[in-house]
Amino acid sequence: MASVLRVLSATRRVLEIPSSSQSQRCWLSNQACLLRRLMEEPKSRIKTLLASAAEKDSASDFSWESLVSSLASSSSPDKTHLVLEWKLEKLLKENERDHDRYCELISLCGKVRNLPLAMQVFSSMEANGVQPTSAVFNSLIHVCFSSGNLFTAISLFEIMESSEGFKPDSDTYDAFMSAFLKSGKTDLMQAWYSAKKAAGFDSDIQTYQSLISGCIKLKKYELADMFYKEMVLSGIWPNLPILEYMLEGLCKRRSSGQVKEFLAMVCGYGWKMSEKMAEMVVGLHIELGKVERLEELLETLMESDQTSEVLLPVHYGIIRMYAMLDRLDDVEYSVGRMLKQGLSFKHPDDVERVICSYFRLSEYERLELFLECIKGSYELTGSTYDLLVAGYRRAGLSDKLSDMKLDGGSS
Repeated sequence: MASVLRVLSATRRVLEIPSSSQSQRCWLSNQACLLRRLMEEPKSRIKTLLASAAEKDSASDFSWESLVSSLASSSSPDKTHLVLEWKLEKLLKENERDHDRYCELISLCGKVRNLPLAMQVFSSMEANGVQPTSAVFNSLIHVCFSSGNLFTAISLFEIMESSEGFKPDSDTYDAFMSAFLKSGKTDLMQAWYSAKKAAGFDSDIQTYQSLISGCIKLKKYELADMFYKEMVLSGIWPNLPILEYMLEGLCKRRSSGQVKEFLAMVCGYGWKMSEKMAEMVVGLHIELGKVERLEELLETLMESDQTSEVLLPVHYGIIRMYAMLDRLDDVEYSVGRMLKQGLSFKHPDDVERVICSYFRLSEYERLELFLECIKGSYELTGSTYDLLVAGYRRAGLSDKLSDMKLDGGSS
């Protein structure tokens, strides 16, 4: 883990942007200028241009990852290779001894899937008398996977196993687990997970987050459940992304009962839900037509003191479902409940669904009361006025159109 922190620390130094807005604009302008010149200049002048920029110290704070990625996406692979090659030559010329700098460069090679150059960086580092570390090997393994070269990745792992100074660490196993998970080979991912535990390495919350999110994306829900349970039993509490992934898996399984239990657990521990979680649950129960479950959820959320960003989607979902069912009494009660909590409509779609329900039931006076009720907290949009105009015209209520003109609506 320490090796990863060192790489992250070094990356932050490379990506650091001056704090003032003027300096930031200057930073962005200089990088954009260099990128443009790299794209315009012939290949023979690329290294000369970079050397000139380095002498002026104008490239000291550049995001090389962004620069290299932009250059590669502009269909300039040869120039991208020259930029990375120049950075290697610079490290060797300066007799760089910091492993992090070589890790950064190898990682840049991975961004453009240039495994041969990454291997050249590794070999040059050794030739320059800098002994490799586990972090350097891990960076190289990541490049192998980004390039689709499993054979070389395995070979590197075997070299690490037989070494004395750069044995496989937790990050090494994580690299293999992540790669196999991304490729959908969950059997191999589990094998490496077991190997990691056998080697005496514990998984941290980031590892579990990666495993759980990957399983959910692959629809391997039972496997995600297994990792979640193992994580909790090991004494690691879930973070918000893990809670979101687990809830996503339950919603995709359309398991309303399990969703209810899961959210009760979340609220019971005093954890805060996210707006994304609320929207997932609302979407599921609208799909299932279970407004009662949303009522239960709203009560639970209110008791657990969740934020308004979490409560609002549930309020909207309940009102929307009642409106779709033309249950006006329930609509009006739900709207009043929401307003009493200091919340209001934000999206015209929700307001317009309610309006449509009033029109379907020919409840024009109640519609007027509804519009008056939300008048102080929500401003009707042009599309809503158009809906009202069309509805009143169909009903032959021309006097209502005159009132709307006075209120500033369309005609």
